[in-house]
Amino acid sequence: AGMWASLDAVWEMPAEKRIFGAVLLFSWTVYLWETFLAQRQRRIYKTTTRVPPELGQIMDSETFEKSRLYQLDKSTFSFWSGLYSEIEGTLILLFGGIPYLWRLSGRFCGYAGFGTEYEITQSLVFLLLATLFSALTGLPWSLYNTFVIEEKHGFNQQTLGFFMKDAVKKFIVTQCILLPVSSLLLYIIKIGGDYFFIYAWLFTLVVSLVLVTIYADYIAPLFDKFTPLPEGKLKQEIEVMAKSIDFPLTKVYVVEGSKRSSHSNAYFYGFFKNKRIVLFDTLLEEYSVLNKDILEESGMEPRKDGEGDSEEIKAKVKNKKQGCKNEEVLAVLGHELGHWKLGHTVKNIIISQMNSFLCFFLFAVLIGRKELFAAFGFYNSQPTLIGLLIIFQFIFSPYNEVLSFCLTVLSRRFEFQADAFAKKLGKAKDLYSALIKLNKDNLGFPVSDWLFSMWHYSHPPLLERLQALESSKQD
Repeated sequence: AGMWASLDAVWEMPAEKRIFGAVLLFSWTVYLWETFLAQRQRRIYKTTTRVPPELGQIMDSETFEKSRLYQLDKSTFSFWSGLYSEIEGTLILLFGGIPYLWRLSGRFCGYAGFGTEYEITQSLVFLLLATLFSALTGLPWSLYNTFVIEEKHGFNQQTLGFFMKDAVKKFIVTQCILLPVSSLLLYIIKIGGDYFFIYAWLFTLVVSLVLVTIYADYIAPLFDKFTPLPEGKLKQEIEVMAKSIDFPLTKVYVVEGSKRSSHSNAYFYGFFKNKRIVLFDTLLEEYSVLNKDILEESGMEPRKDGEGDSEEIKAKVKNKKQGCKNEEVLAVLGHELGHWKLGHTVKNIIISQMNSFLCFFLFAVLIGRKELFAAFGFYNSQPTLIGLLIIFQFIFSPYNEVLSFCLTVLSRRFEFQADAFAKKLGKAKDLYSALIKLNKDNLGFPVSDWLFSMWHYSHPPLLERLQALESSKQD
C-alpha cells in the first residue's frame, strides 16, 4: 500500500517535475550501467596477467603487459572523468545552469543593442558561451589524458604549445561552422510553418553531405599536413586494387599524424566519381617518422634493406618498428574498400538520415509542450534553441541509447563483412598479420568481457576477427 501511495504521489506531481525527475533518473541509470560494464572489463584487465594460450602465437608477453597497463590507466581515467561529467551535468540541471546561461546571453545581447526579439542572435551567444564553458571545463581532463596517460605509454607526440594552439584552432573552426549552421537552422524552423521539420531535415542533410565532402580537403589540413603518396610500388598497387573493384580513386594522401600521436588509421572519403584515400604516416612502415627515430636511437642508418647492421640491432628495431608493410597496408585498404563495395557507407548514411527525419518529426510534435520548457526552468519563454537542446539531448536519451546499441551491433556485422571482402581479394594472410600489428601498435587488449564488448565494441574483438580470417588464410 505504501508503494502505491508513493507512486500516486509522484503521479500527482506537476508534469514539469515528473519530466525533470525522469531525466535525472535516466541519466544516472545510464551512468551506473556504464560503470557496471566498465568494472567488469576492468576486472579482466586486473586478473588476466598472462597471455591466454589461444593468443600465444599472436602476442608476446611484453606487449600483452604493456597493453594491459595502458588499458587499466585508460579505465581509471574514464571512471573519474565520467563521474565528473555526470556530477557536473546534474548540478547544472539542479541549479538552473541552462536558464541562467540563456539570461546571461540576453544581457550580452542587450549591451550590444539587441532586444528580446532577436532570439537567433541570443541563441548564437548562448551557443558560444556553452561551448566555451565545455572547452574550459574539459581542458584539464584533455591535458591529463594527453600528457600523462598517452605520454606515459608512448603515444603522445605533442608539445604543450602545440596542444594549446591546436585546441584554440579547433575551437575557432568549430564556431565558424556551428554558429552559421545553427542560425540558418533556427531561421528555417521559425519560418517553415507546419512542415518546418521537413525543411530542417533537408537542410541538415545538405550540411552533413557538404561537410563530409570538404572535410579532408579544407578542414583537416588546417590541423595536419596532407601530402600526395609518392609515386612507387605502393601507390601503383593501391590504384590497381581500386580499379579491380571499380572504386573511382582520384588521389591518395599521407597525413602526418605522427606529430600528434603514434596511433594509426586509414580512411576514404568523397562522393560519386571523386574518391580519395587517406593513410596515416604511422600506418606505413616505410613512411613513419617514428621508425626513423627508432633507427637513430639504435645507431642505424635509415636504410630500407638494413644491410650492414648487426642481427641484434635488426631484431631490436623489428620489434619496435611501427606500422605495416606494403602488402599489409593493401590488405587494410581492401577491408576499407569493402565497406564501400558492400554499400556500408550508403547504408549508414540512410540510417542516419532516417533517424534525423524521425527526430525532427518528433521535435515538431513536442516543441509546443510548455511543460518541457518549464521542467528546465523556462516558465515564460520557449526559445527554439532551448527546445532543440531539451528534446534532442534529454527527452530522446532513452531512444538514443537503444539506437546506439543497435548501430554497434550493425557495425560489428559490417566489419566481419569487410574482412570477408578482403579475403575474396586474396588479402586474408596479410590482413591477419596487419590486424596483429595494429593491435600491438595501438596497445589494444585482446581479452574482453562479453557484456562490455557487446555493448561498446563497434569492431569485433581481435581474436574473433582472426578466427574468421584463419579459415581461409593463405599460405
